[in-house]
Amino acid sequence: MFEGAHTALVTPFNEKGMIDPDAFRALIDRQFDGGIKGIVPCGTTGESSTLSTEEHHLVIEMAVKQARKRGLVIAGTGSNSTREAIDLTQAAEKAGADAALLVTPYYNKPSQEGLYQHYKAIALSTDLPLMLYSIPGRCHIQIDVETCVRLAHDCPNIKAIKEAGGVTERVRQLRAALPAEFEILSGDDALTVDFMKEGAVGVVSVAGNLIPGPMADLTRAMLEKRIGDAEAIHAKYAPLFNAFLKIDTNPVPIKAALGLTGACRPKLRLPMVEMSAEKVEELRSILGQIGIL
Repeated sequence: MFEGAHTALVTPFNEKGMIDPDAFRALIDRQFDGGIKGIVPCGTTGESSTLSTEEHHLVIEMAVKQARKRGLVIAGTGSNSTREAIDLTQAAEKAGADAALLVTPYYNKPSQEGLYQHYKAIALSTDLPLMLYSIPGRCHIQIDVETCVRLAHDCPNIKAIKEAGGVTERVRQLRAALPAEFEILSGDDALTVDFMKEGAVGVVSVAGNLIPGPMADLTRAMLEKRIGDAEAIHAKYAPLFNAFLKIDTNPVPIKAALGLTGACRPKLRLPMVEMSAEKVEELRSILGQIGIL
C-alpha cells in the first residue's frame, strides 16, 4: 500500500502566520506532478503541534480535496494524548483521508505497554490503515520491535511503520520480526537507500517538498532493483539531505529552501524561528551546487 515516496508536507503560512491555502494547494500539485505516491499533511514537518484543532481539520480537508485521488493522503493525526489522537484520526477518516500517520507520544514517555495500548485504542476507533511513526530523537522513546509485532498481530489496520531512528540494523530487525505484508518506510531522506536495501519499501520524505521528482525516482529505482540508479540520485542530493539534518531543526531548513525557490514563505510559528542570514546563504550555496537555484 505504501510503496514509494510520500512527502511530509510543510504547512505554508503567510506573513501574518496564518495558513496560506494557495501555496499549500500549489505544493500538493507539484508533488503529484513529480510522481510522489502520497502526501502527509499535518505531520510533524507540517508543524502540527502549533496548529489549532480547527486548522488541523482544515489542512487535511484541503489536502484531500486538492489531491483529487492522484495519490494517497496520509493524515498526520498523532498526539501525546490518546483521546486527541482518536479524535483527529476519526476526523481525518470523515474528511476522506486514505490513511493516518501516528507519531509516538512525546514528552509523556509511556512504557511499551502504554504505547501498545495507545496505538491499539486508536486502531479500534477507525477503519483507516495506520502507519506508526517511531522517532526517538524527538520523542526520547522508540516503539520496540516486540511492540510492533504485537500491534501488527492484534490490530489488522496497523499496516506500516515510519522508522526514523537512524539505525539500519533496526530496519533489519523489524523486517525479520514482522509479517511480510507489514511495510517499513524510511523517515530519513539520507538513509532511504540503505533502509530499502534492508527491506523498507519507501520513504516519508522532507526533501520531497522541494524535489518530489528525484525522491520518486530514487524509490522507484530501489523497488525495481536498479540500485546504481538510486545511489546516483542519492549522491547528487546528499548535500541537501545533510543540510536538512544539520543546518537547523526540521522544518526550518526545508521552509527556508522553499522560500528561496519561491514556493512559499519561510514563515514558521513560534517557538520555531527562521534561519539566520548566514545559514540561509549556506543553504543557497548548496541549492546552487545541485542545480536547484
